[in-house]
Amino acid sequence: MRAIFTKRTIPSNKKIFSAIFSTVKQFSRKPIEHVINIMKKTKNKKETVKDIILNLLLICCGSALAAIGINGILLPRQFVSGGIVGVAIGMHYFAPFVSLSAIYFILNIPLFLLGWKTVGRRFFYYSLAGLIILSAFIQWISFAIPIEDKMLSALLAGIFVGTGAGIILKSKGSSGGLDILSIFLLNRFGIKIGNTILCANGIVLVFASIFLSLEAALYTMVYLFVSSKVLDIVLTGLNQRKAIIIISVKWEEISDAILNEVKRGVTFIKGEGGYSRQEENILYTIVTLREFPKVKRIARNIDPKAFLVVHETMEVIGYRIGNQPHW
Repeated sequence: MRAIFTKRTIPSNKKIFSAIFSTVKQFSRKPIEHVINIMKKTKNKKETVKDIILNLLLICCGSALAAIGINGILLPRQFVSGGIVGVAIGMHYFAPFVSLSAIYFILNIPLFLLGWKTVGRRFFYYSLAGLIILSAFIQWISFAIPIEDKMLSALLAGIFVGTGAGIILKSKGSSGGLDILSIFLLNRFGIKIGNTILCANGIVLVFASIFLSLEAALYTMVYLFVSSKVLDIVLTGLNQRKAIIIISVKWEEISDAILNEVKRGVTFIKGEGGYSRQEENILYTIVTLREFPKVKRIARNIDPKAFLVVHETMEVIGYRIGNQPHW
């Protein structure tokens, strides 16, 4: 597979895109100056020039991968995507003389106006940078991926776009779109972010099945599923944590074994049996997937009658055991 980066010829909407680019060029000076001024005024100097460069590099890398997935797979296969990108792709199919990057940028303008007083300033400006960078990469980056099978294309597109989106979210911003709208609806109307994304993606898929084809909508569902899973892996890693609750009469021995053998902390929770009415010490600990079998073996060896409850964790924040992304 050979990667080819080419400078695409600008379509007939040259004036539209050049006007947008010139506007962005003038407007982008203030956000950058604002971010630097915040950095200078902050007493503890949490935001440094190094941090700004690192975040912009993450946004650039993620946007490049996302643009490759969109231009190299989604558009040639007539797939759509979720959220604002999906809306932009759908509009581009019906108006191919207008570039996808211009449509995506224009659709984001009202969303950023909504988010001006809703989201944090740092997140807003980094997201504005992400919008500009992703729009530019969609316009200028072309990546030839010679895959004919549509299922493999959907899987690979999910890997590219999911990885790119995850890398962007590793920064302190986003690439615009539903991220801004979701935060606005959450703060203004209390609508959960997941519900907003689910609703938007559902609307895009329904329109894709009606105006494109049911097959395209189904392949898009596969792509969205893969991209969401890859995004989770990029953000939280393969080492998702397990939360374990242990109820046992030999709680002290089990606790000592976890502390000494697994080297993980244990919290005692006071409880009372609903039937026996006896006070009990409940053990609560967080371990990695690799450590989980060891904890289970310890509990069974010490007390075969021990009661264990295991929970998946979405995010763990804390010293040594934390796996949260630094947004």
